[in-house]
Amino acid sequence: MFMQADIVVKAVMIGLAFASLVTWTVWLAKGLELMAARRRARSCVRKLVRAGNLEAAREEIEAGWTGKGVIADLMEAAERECRRSANLSADGIKERLAIALSRIEARAGRDIARGTGLLATIGATAPFVGLFGTVWGIMNSFIGISQSKTTNLAVVAPGIAEALLATALGLVAAIPAVVIYNVFARALASYRALLSDASGEIIQHISRDLERQDRGLLSSVVALERGRAAAE
Repeated sequence: MFMQADIVVKAVMIGLAFASLVTWTVWLAKGLELMAARRRARSCVRKLVRAGNLEAAREEIEAGWTGKGVIADLMEAAERECRRSANLSADGIKERLAIALSRIEARAGRDIARGTGLLATIGATAPFVGLFGTVWGIMNSFIGISQSKTTNLAVVAPGIAEALLATALGLVAAIPAVVIYNVFARALASYRALLSDASGEIIQHISRDLERQDRGLLSSVVALERGRAAAE
């Protein structure tokens, strides 16, 4: 049926077959990437929850996995902000830290979602492209009927079947693309939630460390005042 189809219908079929190939390629590549990223993020969040402070969490994460990931970027941003704001108020540090971590989360979400929009495009347009091929093929079939001056089913059926093949290919390309896109949408939401959990744990560690520093400084001041009072 493909070889006997019109050149336009052939082009539509080839385009739809290519779109289907792209869909499964994105599913394989992005699925493996997203699965590894979620597993790594889930492990890092568990270690952040168990750790007593941010430094201990960093050591445990680096010991368990070699390489640089999004959670490592979040911890580096937290430590960098603390170094830059060493002499500033704790509330200001936590506010700036929340902004920095949210930007890293957004960038990581955009990076991991790159390519999934193509699935939505294929899922939305493939049925209409297939319908265009069908309409074009049926018009050519009607022209052939008028030229042959016969309505014999044996003459009409092959052209209509070739035209309907384009619609079938459009559905073959669109249905998996929509299903895979929805699966990725849920997985991406779960991944972003894991990054948000990691950011929350990091902010909690930083907040506790800042309070410990404030209490240590307050204890030192109190001890100094007591020493002066005793000396007087």
